This record gives sequence, C-alpha cells and structure tokens, in this order.
Amino acid sequence: MTSRPRTDLDLIPRRARVHAVRRLSGTIVRTTLRDVAGADPAAPSSLAALRAPGPDDHVKVFLPDPETGVLHAPTLAPDGGVQRPTGVVSISRELTVRATRTVDGVAEVDLDWVLHGDAGPASAWAGRAAVGDEIVLVGPGTSRGLPEGIGRLTIAVDETGLPAAARWLAAVGPDVRVTAVVEIGDDVDEAFVEDELDGADLEILYRTDGPGQLADAVRSLGAPEPDEHVVGYGEAGDLVPVRRHLRSCGVGPDRSTVVGHWRRGTVNLAPDAPLDPTDPD
Repeated sequence: MTSRPRTDLDLIPRRARVHAVRRLSGTIVRTTLRDVAGADPAAPSSLAALRAPGPDDHVKVFLPDPETGVLHAPTLAPDGGVQRPTGVVSISRELTVRATRTVDGVAEVDLDWVLHGDAGPASAWAGRAAVGDEIVLVGPGTSRGLPEGIGRLTIAVDETGLPAAARWLAAVGPDVRVTAVVEIGDDVDEAFVEDELDGADLEILYRTDGPGQLADAVRSLGAPEPDEHVVGYGEAGDLVPVRRHLRSCGVGPDRSTVVGHWRRGTVNLAPDAPLDPTDPD
C-alpha cells in the first residue's frame, strides 16, 4: 500500500451565501452554500471551481464580525498566502468539505458545524445561520488522496470528524471493509451517525461514559493489517494515545492519518498543529 498522494491546489478566496440550513442532529448543522448573487459561475473564484477531491480536504471559513455583522474578506498576499484585512475583526475556522455537487447547473458546497452554544463565534454563527447569510471560503490549498492498494480502513473520530469519516467511507467503496469507532456527546443522534457511516462496522461511544474510550476501542481491534489505513479526527488529546498505539504496531504516517480538529482549552486549533506538542511527528 502506498502513502497518500498530495496535490497542490489554487488558494483562492470565494464568497458564498447560505442557500439552505439543516439541523442534522441535536448539535450538528449543515449549511449548503452557493455563489453570491451576481457572481460569475465560470470565474476561478466561483464555487464551481472549488476542488476538494480528497476525503479530508478542508477550507478556511471566514465569518462576519459578531458585533457588527460585517464580513471582512481576506485577499491573497504576493507570496500566494492568505492576507487578513487589518484593523478589523477577522474570524476564521477550518472545516472539512462535506460535499460538493452541481444542482440544475448551480454549484453547491456542504459544510457541517458542531454547535456548542454561543461559547465561540463560529458556533454562534452556525447556530443562527439563515438563508442569504454570506461567508468566505479559502482553499483547499492542498488535497491528499487515497493510498493505492488499501484493503481495509479503520476510522476513529468524534462528531467533528464525521464529515471526513463519511467521505473516506464513500471514497474507498463497498469492496473495502471499514470499521468505524465514533465518540459522541449525548446530544448527537445515533441514527444520524449510522446514516452517515452506513456500510461500516460501527461502534458508537458516549463521551459521558468517561475519557480514553476512543483509544481503548482502537487498541481492542489489534494490530492493523499490512494493507490497512487508519484515520483519526477529533480532540487532539484523545488522539495522542491512538497514535501511540499505532506507532507501537509499526504503523507510521504512511499508513495512518491522525489529525486534531480541536484541543481542549485552545481556541481555533491550526490544522497543521502537532497532535502532541511534546512529541511532534
């Protein structure tokens, strides 16, 4: 089995408006986005030009100032990076692209949000998102595809990792055996998780039953097979023992993808932040 191929993509800011909002579960909301009114659907900045072929490709989402409601869009710097506007509030979060599609000739992008009240600006915005609201998407700047020769897939996630988990499941197809372990809060419906990961051998854990369950469940599966890829997305601290177990089995980054989507006590964890700052890859 080969390691995951990497493709560089154009890092372009794309202004989008909310076309639909669905409450998928108690604390999970899906926003469906389309281009803003008057946008050129053939332009590089259109949603039709957004490419997210990899199962865990993510975008940086820029949100309006929660005090004024004004959306301050980023621009591209001369070096090709993203330049935030100065002197104003610029709020962004990283989200996995749940789906892209074309409906009656119109491009759409789905993003799933995990709500935790008004404790943070992203959750507060998503909890009140309405048709017509505008945000800006930047990226994906890179995409990582599937490893060739994958014969089995193991998924270990919390609810923040469900979009990537569902995309992995769809990408490998029905001929690859998939085992999924998902840790959720009490306000996430089991039925939603089962629908998202239909076709996987699924085990659902409840966070209220105590810490360490995700790692324990992965360890109980034994050592991964030579053609098996293991993916983990969720709270960084919970995933550290998962990665430690994989290392003890001789499974390195070429046969695993373990990414912290958030960290307790940290605001807006960077997607490239080390899983364990004391033991980076």
